[in-house]
Amino acid sequence: MSSNLHPMLNVAIKAARAAGAIINRAALDVEAVRVSQKQVNDFVTEVDQASERSIIETLLTAYPDHGILAEESGRQHGAKADYVWIIDPLDGTTNFIHGFPVYCISIALAVKGKVEQAVIYDPTRNDLFTATRGRGAFLNERRIRVSKRTRLAESLVSTGFPFRAGDNFKQYLAMMAEVMPRTAGLRRPGAAALDLAYVAAGFADAFFETGLNIWDVAAGSLLVTEAGGLIGNLTGEPDFMDQHECLAGNPRIYGQLVSLLAKYSKFATVDEKLEASKRVRAPEAAADAEAPAPAPAPARPKLTRVRAPVAPSSE
Repeated sequence: MSSNLHPMLNVAIKAARAAGAIINRAALDVEAVRVSQKQVNDFVTEVDQASERSIIETLLTAYPDHGILAEESGRQHGAKADYVWIIDPLDGTTNFIHGFPVYCISIALAVKGKVEQAVIYDPTRNDLFTATRGRGAFLNERRIRVSKRTRLAESLVSTGFPFRAGDNFKQYLAMMAEVMPRTAGLRRPGAAALDLAYVAAGFADAFFETGLNIWDVAAGSLLVTEAGGLIGNLTGEPDFMDQHECLAGNPRIYGQLVSLLAKYSKFATVDEKLEASKRVRAPEAAADAEAPAPAPAPARPKLTRVRAPVAPSSE
């Protein structure tokens, strides 16, 4: 990588690439990978764990006094340190288990609680997303910016569906009923960190999901803001990292989605929550009520039957 990168970002890149090599080797024979279940539909593989060990070893070799907050092993190594690495060693584990090639490694460095460095690495495409606070966001060393779209109707929005027991499925259906008819498309790739990187690169115009953890969003949040986007909770408040709800997008589309989704936030007003609860009970009706009435079908032209001329008999 370029020599003018921050040295801590360079170490994170080295850690991500080494972990990517582990994941790519395992992907060659994914059927042989041992899988265990954390809870219903929430998997961890030996590959997640090997990737995490490799990342932590690389980071602590360079910075032995730094703290670690990692998905599989939790908080360790200097829990009160000012410098804390926030790691998701394999975001999109379910995709990986099935050989569906949408997953990534996410590494962020928080300094006194603020994310200062970010790396998201997609090992299947060899795509490296990086950001340093105040210095922009990059994909494979080329500067990236959020999209310029201004109309929700032309926007591609990504999301993540609830999959754990206890998740509020009905509320998510109501949220999707709000968003789907108003956009060019709703996508569910299955790796939130990569979804955020794609918003930063302008590949998607926005992203929303609930139930996310800090390691899912830490690196992506810096990528989005350094690429000119906005990120927060569903009400648009920027202090979202520990709130388990996330909305990101280019500024114009972000604002339009806040107006649609704020009522579903844990932080919504009482009146907004009442409105949301009505829509949760009947998401289809709510969408139908607000969807523009279909244009009347054009009158069908009358068809006049023309008899084909009868060919003269050859007899």
